[in-house]
Amino acid sequence: MILERFLRRRRAEPVPVLVDDGTLVVVGSCFDPARADSAVVAEMRAAGVAVETGPFVMRHVVTLPDHDAVAEATRILAADGWAVTVVAADERPLRVRIARQQVLTGLEPARERTRMAGLAQRLGGDAEGYEVLARG
Repeated sequence: MILERFLRRRRAEPVPVLVDDGTLVVVGSCFDPARADSAVVAEMRAAGVAVETGPFVMRHVVTLPDHDAVAEATRILAADGWAVTVVAADERPLRVRIARQQVLTGLEPARERTRMAGLAQRLGGDAEGYEVLARG
């Protein structure tokens, strides 16, 4: 009985699952490669966003040359929980959203932006920027 109470107290509350389904609102963004990601996080805090508690969806906007590049990006990123969505399939280059739920730290946007820029470049595209989404 005492052990059950102890274990019950130690279990962390499950993090609510967020999905980039159009119901979330943008609480931070960066589409300027010269802008510091730490400034984005600081701006979110100044606007009253509880950065430490989250959860957030980080959504990168990337252009890729064709559907083969999108398929390769999907293959590479799926193992880490990223969802890859083509915004407009009839445009060239293809505009793609790459999103996943994550905890936001001061380093997270910089690390992920660098990863997406490298991936886009390797696949012949360009990383335009990112948005941070949360429940409204």
